Amino acid sequence: MKLYLASLAGGLLVGIVYSLINVRSPAPPVVALIGLFGMLLGEQVVPVARHLIKGDGLFAAIGLADCSSHVLGQLPGRSAATPPEPPPKS
Repeated sequence: MKLYLASLAGGLLVGIVYSLINVRSPAPPVVALIGLFGMLLGEQVVPVARHLIKGDGLFAAIGLADCSSHVLGQLPGRSAATPPEPPPKS
């Protein structure tokens, strides 16, 4: 959460500097950002639908499609998933 707040504070600071020197921000308008968010969500419709067709419940389908990690990215404070260890040789 601190990372998000630091990012917001940095953006506000840059916005203030831009305003003081009378420069328009190169950032896209809000409608473009909403469109990008829609694209991220839309990418998850097909994987979730596949799990729903298999008979999984909605929340299970969302979890199995791994939507949150794709849409939100790795959240601060969470370590990347470690690959499973190979079975011991006998």
